[in-house]
Amino acid sequence: MTPNPVLDPRPPTDETERTPLAVSLWFDRCAQDAVEHYTRAFRSVTVERAENYPADPAELPDFQRDLAGELLALDLRIEDLDFTFINADDTFRPTPSLNLTVNFDPARHTDARAYLDRVHAVLMEGGRELMPLDAYPFSPHYAWVEDRFGVSWQLMVTNPDGQPRPFLLPSLSFGGPQQNRAAEAVDYYLQTFTRIFGPDLPSGLGHLYTYGEFGGVPDLGPGVESPVTAESVIHADFRLAGQWCTAMDPGAGQDFTFTEGVSLIVYAQDQAQIDALWEALSHVPEAEACGWCKDRFGLSWQIVPRTWPELSTRPGAYQTMMGQKKIIIAEY
Repeated sequence: MTPNPVLDPRPPTDETERTPLAVSLWFDRCAQDAVEHYTRAFRSVTVERAENYPADPAELPDFQRDLAGELLALDLRIEDLDFTFINADDTFRPTPSLNLTVNFDPARHTDARAYLDRVHAVLMEGGRELMPLDAYPFSPHYAWVEDRFGVSWQLMVTNPDGQPRPFLLPSLSFGGPQQNRAAEAVDYYLQTFTRIFGPDLPSGLGHLYTYGEFGGVPDLGPGVESPVTAESVIHADFRLAGQWCTAMDPGAGQDFTFTEGVSLIVYAQDQAQIDALWEALSHVPEAEACGWCKDRFGLSWQIVPRTWPELSTRPGAYQTMMGQKKIIIAEY
């Protein structure tokens, strides 16, 4: 597999701003191990909330009864991005379709290259390289790695003379059955989030570059045809309710797509916002469960009320949530 790297993104960012978006990672009973692993890699990892499964097995469905009383989820912040780690089973596994881009900016970190090397070394413990650590036209120091938990990270030293950008960004790769849909998806997400969140939490396009603008369709060698066209997206960056993301159409193709192993969470202010997001993002009825849905591009979302930390402590909250598709706040 040879994933296409991103070009150098240059979105401005306010590192103090918290957005309503977060990244959710699904772990097979090893979420706490993952936190400890990433704490060794990154300089700033803060666990903000922990939630356990109900202690009484009778309150859990049969397939979860052996998890009674164990850790269910951790809300944490790694550098400037919010995460939820779900501690469950092996039902889902991440793929590189939704990966994390890590920008090591010498304007922010005077030891950017050394910091990248440290993160790379930790993530490679039990992991594997998708693109080796090396100099590339778009970055003097870059690697794409998949860690031992299956989570993919693009590590890159960026241009200190460029505009500031977030340290961590969710990055979407539209390959497999979603090949060449990056531009369509970005446009749809921008329309959706602009309409629902308005100017207070801005959404907008930063840059969108096509393969035709950067050397054309890649040459993959004799007898191998790239799945992209000159109009396919080699790199786009955009904001959704203040959160910068990137998107691309992989030039070498890929035989995988999005899974629930990595999903995006949107924290809604009220039921009206939940309803609007659900109507826009839920496209696969059989994927609707416990506030989860899947959009027309196969990307999984969790639409969660901002008040969930309090709602989850109410009597019977877990059973209520397990019986819902879309979250209905009034039922708690």
